[in-house]
Amino acid sequence: MTAPEPTGPRILEVRTKILKKNDELAREMRRGFERAGVLVVNMVSSPGTGKTSFLRETLARLVAQGAPVAAVVGDLETDNDARRLAESGAPVRQIMTHGLCHLEADMVQRHLDGWDIPALHYLFIENVGNLVCPTSWDLGESVRLALLSVTEGEDKPLKYPGLFNTADVAAITKIDLATACEFDRATALANIEAVRPGMRVFETSAKTGAGLDAWLAYLAERRAALRPA
Repeated sequence: MTAPEPTGPRILEVRTKILKKNDELAREMRRGFERAGVLVVNMVSSPGTGKTSFLRETLARLVAQGAPVAAVVGDLETDNDARRLAESGAPVRQIMTHGLCHLEADMVQRHLDGWDIPALHYLFIENVGNLVCPTSWDLGESVRLALLSVTEGEDKPLKYPGLFNTADVAAITKIDLATACEFDRATALANIEAVRPGMRVFETSAKTGAGLDAWLAYLAERRAALRPA
């Protein structure tokens, strides 16, 4: 009787092909976004970080400035986050993954159909709440933002270095709760620095607005760098 063929290498081969296809599409999408001068931000964090509140305030401020902006948001089920984000006045679309723990480039591409993407200045992608799976999937973004809330503890960067290693910038959220949570700011910043030396970190509160002006200034700088001289 012939022994069954091991499944490990085959699974790895299939995964490699899927990731390669995703990366090829993501590169194509990124080139298109950058040619159009659209800054695309992929937001990644655990559930409960305050990602949606942070994005809602970001969108509302950009809308108030007259900046054309839109967002897509990924969740396993429900359109609750999309409805919350739409309160900002920006167009928002929900991507339901139906159990998948991350977004993929083709999902984002399909949900942009019908939007005048070149007319936008900014496009935000709120990824599924997960600190592991989304790190492997390029969505065509120019900026990957890692979010860490004061309620999660200071050691998240050490426990999940993959996220911070693949991020361009980080935001500490809910700093209005830092004292109540006994959040050790210096330790958190040191841990981020240990994993991703030199990465810029914004300390923010969607409730009080702290840090959001600096965040918006950063976005404007990054978008300006995309535009032809």
